Amino acid sequence: MKSIILASNNKDKVKEVKEILKGYDIISMKEAGIDVDIEENGTTFEENALIKARAIMKLTGQITMADDSGLEIDYLNKAPGVYSARFMGHDTSYDIKNKALIQKLEGVKGSDRSGRFVCAIAVCFPDGREIVKRGTMEGLIAEEIKGDNGFGYDPIVYLPEYGKTSGELAPEEKNKISHRGKALALIKEELDKSEELYAEDNDSK
Repeated sequence: MKSIILASNNKDKVKEVKEILKGYDIISMKEAGIDVDIEENGTTFEENALIKARAIMKLTGQITMADDSGLEIDYLNKAPGVYSARFMGHDTSYDIKNKALIQKLEGVKGSDRSGRFVCAIAVCFPDGREIVKRGTMEGLIAEEIKGDNGFGYDPIVYLPEYGKTSGELAPEEKNKISHRGKALALIKEELDKSEELYAEDNDSK
């Protein structure tokens, strides 16, 4: 089976994708020896995922997967949205970001705190074929930070049906219901049917 480059160096995200797509040879940009910055200037999660996947696929000539994900808060007109990673600056800790978002919703109650995690995943093949899938995980913005599992905004997305935040879920539990887990499940269905992925790699002979 051919390797799939994951256009990310986010170690938490790479770990999560590898766990969900067990059986596939997923390698990070770092593992592939790639060190480039890609400007994500799309206006949707799908556009940004495709921008990254296309760029690395063109650079390497190899099958490339990329995701763009973030948090939409309805009360804030779906912000931070595609700017989730850049909200308050890339170098700002998520502890600070999470506290800031909770403060923005001070006094907001119940269903008015609705929001969701969104993940769009794109896979680009050297023959020009592209697959794009989206997954979401609905929830409410918690009134306090809870949970040491996960990463990013996980500790402030409360899941009523579980009675806990995404950051309090065990990894295997989260992967079954998460936005990324859902998107990857749809991607896996397509990858399982991909003849190119399973074709002999003549370049390696």
